[in-house]
Amino acid sequence: MDPAFAAAEGPRIAILTRPAGRNEVLAGRLQGAGWQSCILPALEIHPISVASEDLPRPSDFDLVVFVSGNAARQYLNQLAQADGAAGWPSGVAAATVGPASAQALRGTGLFGANTTVLHPDDSAPTHDSEALWRVLEAQPRLPARVLVVRGTQGRDWLGDKLEAHGVHVMRHAAYQRRPAVWTPDQLGALRRWADTGVNATWLLTSGEGADAVHAQLNAAGLSGWWRRCRFVITHPSLAGRLPSSCHGVSGSAMVKICVPNDESIFQAFVAA
Repeated sequence: MDPAFAAAEGPRIAILTRPAGRNEVLAGRLQGAGWQSCILPALEIHPISVASEDLPRPSDFDLVVFVSGNAARQYLNQLAQADGAAGWPSGVAAATVGPASAQALRGTGLFGANTTVLHPDDSAPTHDSEALWRVLEAQPRLPARVLVVRGTQGRDWLGDKLEAHGVHVMRHAAYQRRPAVWTPDQLGALRRWADTGVNATWLLTSGEGADAVHAQLNAAGLSGWWRRCRFVITHPSLAGRLPSSCHGVSGSAMVKICVPNDESIFQAFVAA
């Protein structure tokens, strides 16, 4: 890590903003490495109810793409509520944007050993729609019918790309993300760090999350502190959501970019 990235003096504060339940293991590792971890989800995940007759079934498609781990969890829950504990249909491939999500799919027990699960591997420079497209593009042929499972908001780059290549694409929103509302105690901790000159390092993993964090800090009068903080982000596009002080050569030491798995995030925080 660039020495300018780490705080020269004082405690090292890691603020982890992924949705609830996604931060605890990383927080423990960071604490073991001498960081004080603060779990502060930027967004809340809310399932979407869907009538059984309106739920798209994987058997109607050649490939089901899960744009995130949340997309997979919520869609599989919807299927279980509609159809019970049915296994994944044979001959229908699944795809995710990274190996961690693919491993989580395998861990559900719904995907047989012969089910194809496509994803960018660990060596991919990014784990995102573009990386998954390169995997799909390298297959002998593109699937004819694809279901893209996602939230109500987010990028639609992959669906558009598939359609541009003649693929029939159906999009299904399995959940929605809403800005979390931090408690007075949580905001008080941030304010104490700001008042004592402790500049935290924030983990940001989505544009919506970055915007939600900034909105809450702005409402709390902490925008000035936000501009002095440092950031670990999981996609280059998120740099545009950061304070202007992080842009350009002078701000490059304030931002580290890594792929969105715990090991890479951990190394971005603590590796020398």
